[in-house]
Amino acid sequence: MAKAGGGEGACLCGAVRYSVRGALSAPVACHCSQCARTSGHHAVMASCADADLEIADGDTLRWYASSLSVKRGFCAQCGGNLFWKDAGSDVTYVTAGTLDRPTGLKLSAHIFAGSRADYYDIDDDLPRSDAW
Repeated sequence: MAKAGGGEGACLCGAVRYSVRGALSAPVACHCSQCARTSGHHAVMASCADADLEIADGDTLRWYASSLSVKRGFCAQCGGNLFWKDAGSDVTYVTAGTLDRPTGLKLSAHIFAGSRADYYDIDDDLPRSDAW
């Protein structure tokens, strides 16, 4: 389920602000080790079309290539984890926690569930997979 109208968001310090003018997908929780290292836990992300994502203030936005085809957007000032992008796609994933509230979003699934850290359990009945 997508949220019509998108939303607005920012990093912790507010140096990077963005707007999503189109629909956001229902977010997924990613439990992979890379998301854990960038967020300190699992990362929850909702996707939008690149054409619908507008970076209003982005002087401190930096992109890190975390693999050959994936890059992650973060604020160089506060370290806020903002975006995930597959190089071959016209979609960007926004970290749901950086969206202004209320988001109107509802978690839809867990991916890379088998890679979750050993200090927590997944206690809901949402779909889960060990891959994307």
